[in-house]
Amino acid sequence: MLHLIKYNIQIKIKDFNVIFWPLFFPLILATLFYFAFGQIEEADFETVPAAIVIESDADQVFIEFLEGIEKGEDHLICATQMTEAQATDALENHKVSGIFYIKETPSLTVSGNGLGESILQSLLESYQNGKHTLETIAASHPEGMEAAILQMSNYSEMVRQISLGGKTTDGNAQFFYALIAMACLYGAFIGFGAAITLQANLTPLATRRCVTPTHKLKLIVSEMLASFLLQFFNVLILLVYLRYILHLDFEGRLPDMLFVSLIGSMIGVSMGIFIGSLGHLGEGIKIGILLGISMTCSFLAGLMNNTMKNIVEQHAPLINRINPAALISDAFYCINVYDDRSRYITNLIILSIMCVILIIASFCLVRRERYDSI
Repeated sequence: MLHLIKYNIQIKIKDFNVIFWPLFFPLILATLFYFAFGQIEEADFETVPAAIVIESDADQVFIEFLEGIEKGEDHLICATQMTEAQATDALENHKVSGIFYIKETPSLTVSGNGLGESILQSLLESYQNGKHTLETIAASHPEGMEAAILQMSNYSEMVRQISLGGKTTDGNAQFFYALIAMACLYGAFIGFGAAITLQANLTPLATRRCVTPTHKLKLIVSEMLASFLLQFFNVLILLVYLRYILHLDFEGRLPDMLFVSLIGSMIGVSMGIFIGSLGHLGEGIKIGILLGISMTCSFLAGLMNNTMKNIVEQHAPLINRINPAALISDAFYCINVYDDRSRYITNLIILSIMCVILIIASFCLVRRERYDSI
């Protein structure tokens, strides 16, 4: 078995598709991503839209407080004065993250618990905590009121966007997590090549292998193991390149990242073997199916648009539960950003189930092939 795996790997690394697409293409794409936006320092926060409803007994100091924050160089919020009906409609349609009701005691209404809502709530609490100080300054040193408001409004220097696990959230990270997922799925090229070498009607090499006395089960298992090992090695090179050469913020637990990469590599290879074993479709058609599935899954996972996975989550969450690229990228988020162990394990369980299904289906398709003559 070991010598079969050894020779299978030697054969595969001489194949252009096995070397370029699963290994060099992700490295090239990672480099382009890095120089395109990998070094861009984003603001810690995106501007949070908010509605303001000013009532007759409005707290003027709070209005000045919000204006100071809105005019700050970081543009933390964008506050728009509206009527109560307009503000309610904007909140229901997700055009604003919250409504500030400015009266004698300001209040806030939100419809969710996301980052924007948390920022608005923190602003209100910050104001309320500092209100007594402002009132004291207004009574004793009114000339210092403007300076005090500006100091309070410089909110972005006091807070930092982090996940619950305490790691900085980088909007560009989604591109690189989706890139790793794409690299895993591109293991389908290796799996496709493995399936081709097991079908005697497709290549002379497969013909010679099928007439050997070696048991077909041993041939199939050795091809799968060699493909898994080679693809896992490809993804390892990509991880090392991203973490130690490009110095991206991949500071999560390395064993967890390696395990996700292993399962992801197995998914990609299994998908390639399954597609390569489908009926008597032409090689070009099978490659088209392979590319279409890989790129569609990667696109929905955020490879071209870092908000795409969130858009899918809002409108069709089931797709994110069955999309292997989304599951792989989300697992990396759980390791490096969320620090959500239960979500990480759930992703791995789904990936493992998908992998087992693909392996069993591929084995059944390849094993039952029979030929009248070779």
